[in-house]
Amino acid sequence: MVFLDNAATSYHKPPAVYRAVRDAMRTCASVGRGGYAAAETAAARVYDCRVEVAELMHVANPERVIFTYNATVALNMAIKGLLHRGHAVISGYEHNAVVRPLASLARYGITYTAAQAPLFDPEGLLRAFEACIRPETELVICNHVSNVFGSIAPVEALDALCYERGLPLVIDASQSAGTLSLDASRLRATEFLCMPGHKGFYGPQGTGVMVHLGERPCTTILEGGTGSSSASYEQPVFEPDRFESGTHNVAGIAGLCEGIRFVRREGEANILGRERRLVRYIGSELQKLDGVTVYMSRDPELQSGVLSFRSRDLECETLAEALASAGIAVRAGLHCAPLAHITAGTYPGGTVRVSPGAFTTQRDAEKLIVAVRAALRRRIPS
Repeated sequence: MVFLDNAATSYHKPPAVYRAVRDAMRTCASVGRGGYAAAETAAARVYDCRVEVAELMHVANPERVIFTYNATVALNMAIKGLLHRGHAVISGYEHNAVVRPLASLARYGITYTAAQAPLFDPEGLLRAFEACIRPETELVICNHVSNVFGSIAPVEALDALCYERGLPLVIDASQSAGTLSLDASRLRATEFLCMPGHKGFYGPQGTGVMVHLGERPCTTILEGGTGSSSASYEQPVFEPDRFESGTHNVAGIAGLCEGIRFVRREGEANILGRERRLVRYIGSELQKLDGVTVYMSRDPELQSGVLSFRSRDLECETLAEALASAGIAVRAGLHCAPLAHITAGTYPGGTVRVSPGAFTTQRDAEKLIVAVRAALRRRIPS
């Protein structure tokens, strides 16, 4: 199978990831639930992963690295922990992991505004954010990279704007973690960085990370056993226990640790460079096909390794099914991000999304182009 859906999950993992998961299943118990060897081994595996994340993102204290079960959980914790009244501002390219929690808070009188800007226009997006901020704005949320189009948001400049306005920022790094460097030590307004473990970090599904950078009061939305302060009915106030209730996914975190080590060895910039080269090749070849619209930035620096396209003659799902029959995995439709498609003008039909990863080859890209050409020649009616 030619796997080109790494924006959903990295299907191919470094071999060390598989070994670490198997080893943890055999040797690890639960973190903080005993002083015996298997519990201590689990604690060491989990702490090692905190250190890897902290060093990658220049976080001074590894205990501010919080493990969740995916980016959606992390974003819900951050949004609902910080937003208690008034208004939020988000980008026009947010995933449902941001939009749906905000919609659920509408029953409490909370509203949000989407900052609208054209694709691949970071300056325009920053101006749109600035225009949407109101006196009652309490929180700003932005994805670093669009999961649909790969457009890169100017999150560092947005962090500076939020700092000037005295507003906390939540960055959804779901599509940037592992390729686009974020130096947490330079972010002054960002309260949380949220990301999955199973995409650009090449870890197992069921892993996620929430890095807590700020000092603002944040309520918890999940309380329970932490293996610490057990005599108290109150949730611990110290991190990471404050945000990590219940049993850790120790095997998943052990695999995630090896995935992050792989990223650090390869280099984020090197992985991004390879993905960009493949995206530019695929995009340029698709642009030669009659009736195909490709959403690719003229400036490669404004787009990551995610590319969307659509055909005049085939519905996106039909084209994706034809590619699947040829052994090529892509994602079609709205990609859990209808707001992004509304903003870009691709709603309701959506797009076909191609997203290479660290293990994607030039040959894989060439096979995709051959398969798309074959599907379009058949011109299956919509």
